[in-house]
Amino acid sequence: MADTMRAAVYKDVRDIHIEEVPVPRCGPTDAIVRMTTTSICGTDSHIWRGEYPVAQGRIVGHEPVGVIHEVGEAVYGYEPGDRVVVAAITPCGTCYFCQSGDASQCAGYEDRWGIIGGWRLGNSADGVQADYFRVPYAQANLARIPEGLSDESVLFVTDIATTGLAAVETAGVQFGDSVVIFAQGPIGLCATAGARLRGAGLVIAVDANERRLEFAKRMGADVVIDYTQEDPVAKVKALTEGRGADVAIEALGIQETFENCLKAVRPAGMVSSLGVYGDKISIPLEAFIYGIGDIDIRSTLCPGGKKRLTSLMNLVKTGRLNLSQLITHRYSLDDIEEAYHLFSNQEDGVVKIAVTP
Repeated sequence: MADTMRAAVYKDVRDIHIEEVPVPRCGPTDAIVRMTTTSICGTDSHIWRGEYPVAQGRIVGHEPVGVIHEVGEAVYGYEPGDRVVVAAITPCGTCYFCQSGDASQCAGYEDRWGIIGGWRLGNSADGVQADYFRVPYAQANLARIPEGLSDESVLFVTDIATTGLAAVETAGVQFGDSVVIFAQGPIGLCATAGARLRGAGLVIAVDANERRLEFAKRMGADVVIDYTQEDPVAKVKALTEGRGADVAIEALGIQETFENCLKAVRPAGMVSSLGVYGDKISIPLEAFIYGIGDIDIRSTLCPGGKKRLTSLMNLVKTGRLNLSQLITHRYSLDDIEEAYHLFSNQEDGVVKIAVTP
């Protein structure tokens, strides 16, 4: 193997481009994986636009499928050549947060907590939009891909699927509940699928993009609302006997959708927030029922670890979760600058992009 590789490197605002960089070294608890398919996430777009800070020179990306190239001496049960997925969140399994059941906020063996939690790849450590990437705490984070599943069929279990489904789990959706999901981007679409899988009785998807509303129907929405054509809050109230939805999911990360969730949820309901916010948000007084409406607001950082990924791949294998249909565009790693521009500006009807070496 060569000593250098291609990688998408963050240099400045709206400047992520391919550079030749050293191949990562494998520590005793690490694995080195050769990337075979990856993608661009909405959070990567926040980084590209300068709305979320990462260090200059950071290799970006956190949605990888690949083949193990090397494993550290402390990692057992895996061999070079194994096809694997690795989640955006890479918990160590032993720190205070992991042992408390909050692995997404993993502090690592060093037990140093930070606001970024367990999101290392493409954030606090180099990411996966490269020929090779390093997996920290590999024993806990390598998940073998079942026979017969393609890269594209499992690519999104690494982030958007585990995140979207987690919004529904965090909200405690019960059989028969009414759930409204504001914004049908990739994570919102996965939240829509999660609401259906969880047994919601009424799944309502809100967006203005006709293509994404069509995708929402495929992912399990019973009703779709184009918010440019009708008031989504009024429509949700009309569909729920005037009460509001049992659960409202915010999947974009802006003030407008956050407020609409508060307005559309019933008293004593749950607002489940998924969006990565690029600016300050405020809680409107009346929508929050002056603080006495028993409304819960919960945020979610996507669960990681091999058990979580294996569970989601089982849903894919049995046909209960179709994620590959979200791929609308394909690019090579060398053309990732063009892919960033298209995805971040939501051009040409893009939903998700598959990037291969």
